[in-house]
Amino acid sequence: MNDMSLTNLHAGKTKISAAAIEEFAAQQRGDLLDSQHASYDEARAIWNGMIDRRPALIARCAGAADVIRAVRFARDNDLLVAVRGGGHNIAGNAVCDGGLMIDLSGMRSVRVDRASKRAWVEPGATLADVDGETQAFGLAVPTGINSTTGLAGLTLGGGFGWLTRKYGLTLDNLVSADVVTADGELVRASAGENADLFWALRGGGGNFGIVTAFELKLHEVGPQVTAGLVVYPFADAKSVLQQYRQALENAPDELTCWAVMRQAPPLPFLPAEWHGKEILVLAMCHCGDLQTGERETAALRSIGTPIADVVGPSPFAGWQQAFDPLLAPGARNYWKSHDFMELSDATIDILLDAVRNLPGPECEIFIGHVGGVAGRIAADSTAFPQRSSHFVMNVHARWREPEMDQACIGWARKLFEAAKPYSAGTAYINFMPSDEVDRVEAAYGANYRRLAEIKRRYDPQNLFRMNQNVLPA
Repeated sequence: MNDMSLTNLHAGKTKISAAAIEEFAAQQRGDLLDSQHASYDEARAIWNGMIDRRPALIARCAGAADVIRAVRFARDNDLLVAVRGGGHNIAGNAVCDGGLMIDLSGMRSVRVDRASKRAWVEPGATLADVDGETQAFGLAVPTGINSTTGLAGLTLGGGFGWLTRKYGLTLDNLVSADVVTADGELVRASAGENADLFWALRGGGGNFGIVTAFELKLHEVGPQVTAGLVVYPFADAKSVLQQYRQALENAPDELTCWAVMRQAPPLPFLPAEWHGKEILVLAMCHCGDLQTGERETAALRSIGTPIADVVGPSPFAGWQQAFDPLLAPGARNYWKSHDFMELSDATIDILLDAVRNLPGPECEIFIGHVGGVAGRIAADSTAFPQRSSHFVMNVHARWREPEMDQACIGWARKLFEAAKPYSAGTAYINFMPSDEVDRVEAAYGANYRRLAEIKRRYDPQNLFRMNQNVLPA
């Protein structure tokens, strides 16, 4: 490698000699890539196809020691740093322009201890990696709904999905974490060690260090659950959503049901005449025994006159991957999100109007059903504060052609503004795009001040700033 100028923390350039770069590369077990490397473009590509950034160097870490050396190299040279786990975050913070990208995607080990019901997970692991190991023992961690998502970013920012109402957010199941801090030291964070850091990691995102190992609680789930889709004509959507919210008022914690509105993909169980037409889908999962699941999904499945009902016994690991084909990497994506205490008639009308004006066939709106155990945890017990909302809306604009950017982003923003008066005012940081830095403090509410103090203690120079950034107090 030659001498290089890398972007620094002050938006300027720092020149680093070829000898220093070669010394850094020689210390690493993993590879150090520059723009001439054959794997460079593959390494910098992430889930959101809108993100096209070019790091000067990419350190592909093979273990915690590589992470420590990469952080020290960045610290000693005052470099701009991005940290990639699964690379799934909508804002694209896994990649920076001109700086150092610390790539953890090769660190994918998952180890399960069946007796203690614990899993130890490296930061490059995806949800599919975790499910693949844990479900072999009939165990699961509550995670998200897309199996290509990275476990690290999901956990640090929240993590909700089919098991949240029964077992809490992913971060509620974090027992301990090994963390490389901004000074290049490896520390352990748990309830009994570095408890302030442990509090901040559970919801504070990547602001406080790089987690090289997650210790997570496991729960008995599956391997079969009651899960599937009920699909309705869009013409019935208002009535279905009103009955949906009513049915959920007394839903047991084992039952989760999300609503999705979009144009129908060519699913094999849908009649061909519905393909490409607007539909409403109720996607549900009951994580208890199958007999109880059949009984407790009945109220939801009795709503209206569906086009198709494919709810039944399903392998949990398979259900976790059910939405993967609609969320494959490479498309252009832009999200806007609100939390809601209730799904009012006015909110429903706003959502339906937006679906009537979808800008493209892959754009959709989903309403995530939360609460349950996750909602009964005190707002100040972890950094994640929004415990009282019952629904999370994600306006998911997704398209392929750059010339559609304005229409798709504009559609998402218009719906976001229209729904704002009915929202809870909080925000889920994992759903925040890069243009929402002004929402970070509001997203954390009363917890922000404590986060800023902990940030000052562990990262006073704000080395870890490529995230939904908490500024040091």
